[in-house]
Amino acid sequence: MREDYVHGYSEREAKRLVDQAKTLASLLHHDTKYPEGSLILEAGCGVGAQTITLARNSPKADIISLDISEPSLEQAKSLINNEGIKNVNFHKADIMEMPFEDESFDHVFICFVLEHLNDPVAALESLYRVLKKGGTITVIEGDHGSCYFHPETEEAMKSWQCLIEVQKDLKCNPLIGRELYPLLTDAGFNSIQIDPRVVYVDKSKPELVEGFIKNTIIAMVKGIKDQAINSGRINEETWQKGIEDLHQSSEPSGTFFYNFFKGMAKK
Repeated sequence: MREDYVHGYSEREAKRLVDQAKTLASLLHHDTKYPEGSLILEAGCGVGAQTITLARNSPKADIISLDISEPSLEQAKSLINNEGIKNVNFHKADIMEMPFEDESFDHVFICFVLEHLNDPVAALESLYRVLKKGGTITVIEGDHGSCYFHPETEEAMKSWQCLIEVQKDLKCNPLIGRELYPLLTDAGFNSIQIDPRVVYVDKSKPELVEGFIKNTIIAMVKGIKDQAINSGRINEETWQKGIEDLHQSSEPSGTFFYNFFKGMAKK
């Protein structure tokens, strides 16, 4: 397991990741499809939340899904088996030290991983090595600095800011979405295209009120409560008020906005 993974490896977090993936599948992956016979590397598959959509969108491609955490891989295998998916194989390995030959894969996919790495360029360079010449990489990241909501209170903003600061304490980057273009450039990729994917939620989108505001965003913030309070950034009373106020954005009078970034590039 990675000690610098801000969200931890609890069952609650695994459920949050799956809920998030289901909620965002059409937004992030309507154009994530690979040709028949392609060999795809999914780097940092975690509990397999994104793997389901990846495999279903490209049923005639072969996918190798890699992660450093054995418990996460076991959860991913169970999830994929329960879904009856047959075109995925799992490997335990570090992205920085992958046991694959140079130019092994036709395409590489990495989603919500770079933000948790101390050296994202080195990770992208490692992925560049195993990608075939002319092959593509798809990178998806969020950007916690792009979040705003109504109603906005001081306590809600403090709770959200704690998520950003706790992740920065681990020398990781919660604002990485805006940096995808220079990161891919520094790693040697070309033909880079960055596409912002906006999530806007109000009362007219009940599936996003539940799936995104409550089960993704608020669940993510609540998951770093101990780190936030123990770091001295916020006290218990302000934290509780902040979480209560974040819930107001899911009420009929509330709204929520967040920006993901999807990058595609070639070797």
